[in-house]
Parts: sequence; C-alpha cells; structure tokens
Amino acid sequence: MDINLKLKKNLQIRAFYLFFIISSIQIGVGIMGTSRIVYLEALQDAWISILIASIYLFIVIIVMLSILKQYDNADIFGIQVDIFGNWFGKLLGSIYIIHFAITFFSVLITYLEIVRIYIFPTLNNVTLGSLVLMLVLYGLLGGIRVIVGVCTLFFIFTHWILLLLIQPALQIDVTHFQPMFVASLTDLLSGAKATSYTFIGFEILFLIYPFILNKKKARGPILLAAGWTSFLTLALTILVFGYFSLEQIERREWTLLGLFKIQNLTFIERFDYIVVATWMMIIIPNLLLLMWGITHGMKRLYRVPQKVTLYISSIVFLIACFFFDEHHRVTMVTDFAAKYGFWLVYVYPFVLLPLVLIKRRMKKKKGVKYAK
Repeated sequence: MDINLKLKKNLQIRAFYLFFIISSIQIGVGIMGTSRIVYLEALQDAWISILIASIYLFIVIIVMLSILKQYDNADIFGIQVDIFGNWFGKLLGSIYIIHFAITFFSVLITYLEIVRIYIFPTLNNVTLGSLVLMLVLYGLLGGIRVIVGVCTLFFIFTHWILLLLIQPALQIDVTHFQPMFVASLTDLLSGAKATSYTFIGFEILFLIYPFILNKKKARGPILLAAGWTSFLTLALTILVFGYFSLEQIERREWTLLGLFKIQNLTFIERFDYIVVATWMMIIIPNLLLLMWGITHGMKRLYRVPQKVTLYISSIVFLIACFFFDEHHRVTMVTDFAAKYGFWLVYVYPFVLLPLVLIKRRMKKKKGVKYAK
C-alpha cells in the first residue's frame, strides 16, 4: 500500500471548502441534546465545560495537522502503515473504519427516532431508513466533489433556522445561571468530556487532507470551522439554560428542539415539524462524509471497490435499523460511539504525533528521503 496518495487534479478540492466539510460533519444530531447531557455533569456551569472542550478541540486539530504535515500527501491509513508496519497498521486503520460505521449508524437511528417522535409516530425505521440511505447512495455515487458541494449548499441553506430562536432568546431568565462557579474541576472536565459526541467528526480531516489542493491554506478554514461549531454549541447551550428551568432540562431529551416548539404563527402551529424536516439537510452531509470514510478506507486498506462497500454497508445498516427502533437501544449505540470515539479522536493523535516525529528523525539519520 502506498503511503502517499497520488490523486488526479479533478479529484482535488480547495482548502476553502474545509470550513464547510468540518462544520457540516460536526453539526448534527448531537447538538440537539448537548445542553442536557452537559448539564447532568456540571449543572449551570456547563457553559464553562463547553469552553474547555472547545479549547481542547483546537489543540487536537493542531496536533492532527502537525501529523499530516510530516508527509507529502498521506492519510491516516498510510501514516499508520508507515509507523506500525503493514499488518498492525491495517488493523489500526480498520478501527477507524469501524469508528466511522458506528458513528454513521448512531446518527442515522437517532434522526429516525426524532422523526418518529415528532412527525410520524407510526412509521417504521426500515421505511424511513431506506429513504435516507437512498439519498446517501445517490450522493456517494457522485464522488468526493459532489459530497463537498452538498456540504457547502446544505450549510448555507439550513442556518436560517437559527432565526427562529430570536423569540426564546428575548425571554432568557438570567437567574437560571445562578449560582455560578459552583461546579468542581472534576465536574467541569466530566462535562467537557460529555461533549465528545457533539464535536466528533472532525477526524475526517485525517482522510480528506490529501485531497486538498492548496494545503498551506488549510489551517485557517479548519480552525474557523471548529470555532463556528464551538460558538454555536456554546450559544445554544446558554439559550437553553436561559429559557428552560433546570428541572425542565432534566426532563427533556432534545432540549434544542423544545425551543423551536414554542414558535407559532396563525398559519403554522408547529414549527418543530419544519425544523425536524429541515434537519435532514443537516444530517445528510454527516452521513455522506462518514459513509465516504468507510468506503475510502476499505479501498485504501483492502482494495475493495468503493461501490461494493457502499452497497453492502447500506444493506447492513438498513437491516440493523429494524432492530434499533427503541430509545434505550438508540442511546446504547450513541453512548458507545461517544466512548469509543473519545479515545480514538481526542486521545490517540497525542500518541501518534511523537511516534511520527521519531520515525521522521530516524529516516533522516538513515539518509532516506522522507516527507518534505
């Protein structure tokens, strides 16, 4: 397996689009319930936990970029094979593919559950899941540029729903944040860890970086995207805490959707119907990028054609939807994705970076042309 990818120019994208890629994959179903999850750990000081998590997110991204810059045009699969050898490197690469698959499935079944609760309570998972997976199939068959285009357009066309939060923002009760600074450091860190599923997804950078045409300009859009998702998560959490009482937050599974539910006009009584339907445009980029990560990984590691992986994966996910139609099972998958992803996404890069630097130094000493 080649360490560095050799790509045709028509498959490459400009660094500017990394903003939409990273933002699109981070904003998904996780942000709907972040406020409640963090609150259970840090109470009314949960906003501090989100600030801590945001700072750590920036550090992880910088570490990831430092790893990628040690090579000419390598992704995580090639880097791991170079560091750990062919057999163990491919094993670690398979762990990344499994991670993308679990995250994909957690996003899919969570959204299906929300649709069934808010709009179609009698609709079964297989029917709705097949409709969503058909959109994913159609997008994936178009290639990486189509996926990036979907991320860009859907990012632009979905942010209008933030305007619906003006009314609850005007009704914030600041007493809900009092008393402040009562959570211990342990609670704040636990709250920061609880946001791991919300911010997860930016690890797609390890795969898509070789496709960037002007890599020197990549850092800005990536950090800007992370900054936007961090700001959005923080702002929405403050809005939820300010509008709902702490007792109401404990009782609501998806606190963010509760804010949209209070909106009403003479001709539209339930805005949450519109928001849930629009949210499909938010999770489709999630699913496209995650499925692309699965198919691209199988092609890189085991030379399985991407179409074959796409069709087989879609069938497996569709069948699995039938067995995960109850809330406790959906929660189980989401919790597992968060715990599994925490170590792989937020911890593993710090282990990999020194190994990459040591490998590079050893190669330089041996006089082997390496990286730059």
